[in-house]
Amino acid sequence: MAIRKIVEMGKDDILRKHSRKVTKFDHRLGVLLDDMADTMYEADGVGLAAPQVGVLKRAVVIDVGEGLIELVNPEILWSEGETIGAEGCLSVPGRRGTVKRPEKVRVHAQDRKGNHIEVEGEGLLAVCLCHELDHLDGVLYVDKMIEDVTDQMQEEEEGKGE
Repeated sequence: MAIRKIVEMGKDDILRKHSRKVTKFDHRLGVLLDDMADTMYEADGVGLAAPQVGVLKRAVVIDVGEGLIELVNPEILWSEGETIGAEGCLSVPGRRGTVKRPEKVRVHAQDRKGNHIEVEGEGLLAVCLCHELDHLDGVLYVDKMIEDVTDQMQEEEEGKGE
């Protein structure tokens, strides 16, 4: 397992390309998923898509504090509701912005062995699922961003709940 370099917006056009469907569920895919998880944890992220480490494959890893989720060839089956919240991205360091996302989603995917699975998420997990799946189609959160979130805005928003 290894920490891979995270591709940053504006430095490589791979983030704007469509990822290819995974057809081989082999040792190399397992190494990629392991490396992606290690890289995500090392960077204190909650999700990472293969294009973010320079690989145009439809694979993502997510951990919003409930354990690691690995999704290969994921597709959103349905979504409902909507929420607007601040997002950041490991490929867009030092920047955050508000984005409208579904409140709940269900995703069909495959695991590292090719078995079909479904994952349902709401709240942060739903946002993360949508954010990471966007990466697989060359879409970044800044493309959907309503407005930039400054540190001052973030502090004011956090202060409202106290």
